[in-house]
Amino acid sequence: MQGARSVDTTGPDAIINAYAGEPQNGLVPTNTAENMGGRVVDALFTGLYTYKSDGTPELANAESVDTTDNQNFTIHLKKDWKFTDGTPVKAENYVRAWNYGAATVNAQLQQSFFSPIEGYAAVAADGSKLTEMSGLKVVDDYTFTVKLTAPNIDFKLGLGFTPFKPVPDVFFTEGAAKFGEHPVGDGAYMMKGPDAWRHNVQIDLVRNPDYKGPDQPRNGGISFLLYSSLDTAYSDLESGNLDVLETLPTSALVSYKRVLGSRAMVAPDASDQTLVIPYYLPHFSGAEGALRRAAISMAIDRQLICDKIFHGSRIPSRDFTARSLPGWNGSIPGSDVLDYNPTKAKQLWAQANAIAPWSGSFQIAYNSDGDHQAWVDAASNSISNTLGIDAHGAPVPTFKQVRDQVTKKTIKTAFRSGWQGDYPTMFDFLVPQFLTGAGSNDAQYASPQFDAELTGAARQLDPAAAYAAVNKAQELLLQALPIIPLWDYIGVGGVGPGVTAHLAWNGLPDYTQITKEPVA
Repeated sequence: MQGARSVDTTGPDAIINAYAGEPQNGLVPTNTAENMGGRVVDALFTGLYTYKSDGTPELANAESVDTTDNQNFTIHLKKDWKFTDGTPVKAENYVRAWNYGAATVNAQLQQSFFSPIEGYAAVAADGSKLTEMSGLKVVDDYTFTVKLTAPNIDFKLGLGFTPFKPVPDVFFTEGAAKFGEHPVGDGAYMMKGPDAWRHNVQIDLVRNPDYKGPDQPRNGGISFLLYSSLDTAYSDLESGNLDVLETLPTSALVSYKRVLGSRAMVAPDASDQTLVIPYYLPHFSGAEGALRRAAISMAIDRQLICDKIFHGSRIPSRDFTARSLPGWNGSIPGSDVLDYNPTKAKQLWAQANAIAPWSGSFQIAYNSDGDHQAWVDAASNSISNTLGIDAHGAPVPTFKQVRDQVTKKTIKTAFRSGWQGDYPTMFDFLVPQFLTGAGSNDAQYASPQFDAELTGAARQLDPAAAYAAVNKAQELLLQALPIIPLWDYIGVGGVGPGVTAHLAWNGLPDYTQITKEPVA
C-alpha cells in the first residue's frame, strides 16, 4: 500500500520520493539490522564518520579518531553538533548508546558489533544484568576513549555504521519503543512531524537546517514510499510518481534500458543473495546436514538463473562476501561447492540418505513484496529436477514478516536472505552473519575455529595479511555452508523525469545528493 505522494517540488527544496519498504522495528540505531529501516535511520542519524559514495570514510561528528595500535582509541567530537531537539551531541551520548546496544538486557539486534570492546563479554553474557563496558570512558564533554580486547584492523573503518551512532538523552527517558516511532537524530534529515511515519504507507523526512556534516543535502527532504511490490514501484517510476528506485523488478530487466534511457542507473554493488538453512531444521545438522547443504548448493544452476531471469544483472557468487570489496578472492579452496554439478549433488544426497532417509519437502520462504518469486521458483525447480525431491517456494506477504520469524527463530523452512554492505570491508559480511551468537547469524552457525580465525584476521596490522586470513576463515564456511551463496548484485535502478541521482558503493542511492529540476 502506498500513500499520497509528496508535493511535487523542484530545485534545492525538492522533496524526493524514494523507494522503501516497511521497517522491521522502530527506528533505533542499535536495533536496526535490515536495510529498509537502515536507510531511514542512516538519514536521521550521523555518527563519527560518514561514507562517501565510493565507501571512503569521512570525518563527520568526530574532530579526530586517534590510535597508534588499533586497540586504544581517543575520540574528540566537534563542539557545535546538535540533535534536532536542540540538545548537544556529547561524548556521553555515544558511550550510553554503545553500552545500551551491547547489553544483553536490552536485546538489541546489532549487539555483536560492540564485541571488540573490552568488557563486552561481561555485559553480553546470557542473563547478565551489567550495562556498562569497561572499555568505554568519558574523558570530558567532547572526548571519550575506547579500549578493545585486542588490536582490530576493522574497528575504526566501521565507526560510521548504524549501531555506532549517538542517541539523545530523550531516548533513555522515554524508552526505545516510543523513541523508535518518533526518533530524534543528528543527521542530514529529520522527521517531518509527529505523524511522519504512517506505517506501511510512507515516512516523511525533511532537511535538518542545523546539520554540520560533510554530506549536506542538495534537496529539501526524502519521502520514503513503503511499497509492497517492486512492479508497482517501477510503474510509478515510469510515470514520474517515484523519483528514485535502486532495484528494478525482474520483469523490467529486459527492457529497462530502452524504457528509461538516460534515466537508468547501473553501478557495482556490494550486495549478495543467499539461501539460509537453519541448523535446527530436520535433516540439516551434523554429518547428514553437511552433505545435504552441499548437495543443494551444487543442484542450483546459478549461471542459468543469472542469465535467464536477471539478464546479466547478477553474477554467480564465489564466496560469502562481494567481489567489489578489497581483498576479494574468487578462488578460495572449496569454492567448487558453489558450482553447478548435478552428478556430484546426487551422490552427496544419496550419502545423506544413507545416514537418514529424506522426508518431507524442501521449501524456500521469501517475501512477496521483494520480487523474488521468479528466481525462487527457478532455484526450486533446479533442486527438484536434480535431486528428485519436492522443492518449492513458500511466499510470505512482507519482508518484515519473514524477518520477524527469523529473528524469533520460528521459521520452519529455508529462506532467502542477503547482505548489503554497511561499510566497505569483508569483515562486515562475515562477523554479523557467522560469528557465534551474532545478531544476524540467522542459520545459528557456531564454530569456535571460525571465530578464532576471524578474530585473528582482525588483529592483523597489514591489510593484505588481514585479507588473506579472512579468506582462510572462509574455507571453513565453504565446508559448513551455514548459508548458501547464490549471486552478487550489479546495481540496476532508475530515476524519474528531471531527477539526478547515482548509486553509492553499497547499491543504495546517495540520498543527500539527489536533485530534481523542472522538466522542459
